[in-house]
Amino acid sequence: MDDGRRNFLKVAGASAVGAAWGIPVVSALAKAIKSEPLPGNLVGKRWALAVDINKCRRPEVRRACSDACRRLHNIPEIERPHSEIEWIWSEGFENAFPNQANEHSRASLKESDVLVMCNHCDRPPCVRVCPTQATFKRADGIVMMDQHRCIGCRYCIAACPYGARSFNWEDPAPHIKQLNPDYPHRTRGVVEKCTLCAERLAEGLGLACVEAANRIAGPGAMIFGDLGDPNSAISLALREKTTIRRKPSLGTSPSVFYVV
Repeated sequence: MDDGRRNFLKVAGASAVGAAWGIPVVSALAKAIKSEPLPGNLVGKRWALAVDINKCRRPEVRRACSDACRRLHNIPEIERPHSEIEWIWSEGFENAFPNQANEHSRASLKESDVLVMCNHCDRPPCVRVCPTQATFKRADGIVMMDQHRCIGCRYCIAACPYGARSFNWEDPAPHIKQLNPDYPHRTRGVVEKCTLCAERLAEGLGLACVEAANRIAGPGAMIFGDLGDPNSAISLALREKTTIRRKPSLGTSPSVFYVV
């Protein structure tokens, strides 16, 4: 098969999936990835997130974050490990930071469970390997997923060193307990992940997980903001606090920081 026909079939396949999703899905995704400012739109040069490990240590804090994300984004609740879909979840510190814990690290840190998610890397390997540009990085640093373009090759899953992507092995619809009509649910055969609540930013709102964490654990449990603004809350926090990032030696330059 020649390259021209192969490319045509890829586009045709992606278009068929998009048609199956319907107009509401197209509208919601367009709102999330629209590049020009919208009324009330939160605009940043490079969005970033800081998670205070100590303040988010309590299980109820971390559970509230994942539950808020799940309800908002129609994430299915599938208990089978092979099929489960996670955008934000808990991971043991030594698993999340395999090269940063040592025998001299304080016990309370090593024994902590931490919130992990897509790191929205400045140099995302997932973007480089995607053959259809279904995953792409916006100018403000958010790494997005366009399920209309996703052909289910899972190259991005293999390339992500953080395990931050999930593949829909089955139809997720039956596993959505409370459907949010304002956000599209996915179909079988596509990849999904955290999008830093891009659709909420377009409406001038903050991240659902940040609101949940700060409501239960108090201000500063999670901080979201623009690294391009030296006076933003997150820029100030990163200058004043000791933070680490996951697997920094890989050179991906994550936009998620952890206060230790």
